Amino acid sequence: MRRGTSSETRQTTEWLNGCSEWRKVNVIADAAEQCDIATMRGAPTSLRRIIGIAALALAALITAPAVAEQPPRIVAVGDLHGDFDAWQSIARGAGVIDAGGHWAGGRTILVQMGDITDRWADSLKIVRSLQQLQREAPRKGGKVVVILGNHEAMNLLGDNRYTTPGEYAAFADAQSAARRDRVYEANRVQLEAAARTNDPKVTPEQVRAGWMAEHPLGWVEHRLAWSPSGELGKWATHNAAVANIGGTLFVHGGISAEYAKMPLDEVNRRVGAAMAAGDDSRSGILSDPLGPLWYRGLVTTDADALAERAAAKPPLPPLTQEQELAGVLAAYGARRLVIAHTPSLQGIQITNGGRLARIDTGISRYYGGPLSWLEIVRDQMIPHTVPRSP
Repeated sequence: MRRGTSSETRQTTEWLNGCSEWRKVNVIADAAEQCDIATMRGAPTSLRRIIGIAALALAALITAPAVAEQPPRIVAVGDLHGDFDAWQSIARGAGVIDAGGHWAGGRTILVQMGDITDRWADSLKIVRSLQQLQREAPRKGGKVVVILGNHEAMNLLGDNRYTTPGEYAAFADAQSAARRDRVYEANRVQLEAAARTNDPKVTPEQVRAGWMAEHPLGWVEHRLAWSPSGELGKWATHNAAVANIGGTLFVHGGISAEYAKMPLDEVNRRVGAAMAAGDDSRSGILSDPLGPLWYRGLVTTDADALAERAAAKPPLPPLTQEQELAGVLAAYGARRLVIAHTPSLQGIQITNGGRLARIDTGISRYYGGPLSWLEIVRDQMIPHTVPRSP
């Protein structure tokens, strides 16, 4: 997949111009402020002794842990690429939603690894489901983390090579035809001039018909929603590129040795800033083959990453995959890394002594791979599959 966008894509925005934290309370300190035992002048010695013993007993009762709290269960789901039915089957199988699609995971942490969009028709339904679960899970003590994938970034940047007609249709409404007409008319002169450079005999009617065929109903609304200032663009921008949850790193593509030199907060800050600015430059973090959205070097030979490294001055000394993984984990004080992005149609792959999990199994019907999810309980990683519905 070639990174970067076409000149037509970069004009899209111009075209559309035509249209609780837990709070700890020190109970003993608060009580002492109200009733300082040492200053209870006039109180009998025996009374002061009894109060002192009671205070010590109360302190021991409050500060002593009752039962060691278990780390939360984590459920991680790989690339979904528009297959809502597959998503629902996985989420029900993992016990994080009920029959009505509402949160049923209790204190579970659900991590969806990005690439919700493109290749199949129902990406908007998946987004709405995840947004709903992001609101519902905290009420039950759980959490939903959605990692930013390269396809969400591509949608924001207007690179819609893999967007399906069904995805556009999901945004269409009764006003879509009128909106599309206004966008065309606002840019008609430029579009006709560009068409004549390729074919001087092309007619205005042919230019219009061709443009309409390439921009189906719902395209305008899709672009507005996924733009940096649009509702879905802002939502995607808010999603982290990398997350460290209890010593497990989650990232869509991978973390290269180059990016492991950078604190996670800084990686996420740079990705968020590039999303907010709509930075589609080939040198930007959203398109960087060594960056967190695209890097494949931890699971396969990545020609784009190798070319980028060869051009670096000075280049990094060559590392084996094991050396690079060990360096990434050490840099972030993590025990394991979970990645998606590079499909494994044979199922979830756990390698490197349990320190690397590859969980993109081609879930979408576009690929036809197994419907899978990864469960992490304490230090154990458990792959699961569920049947695909007919």
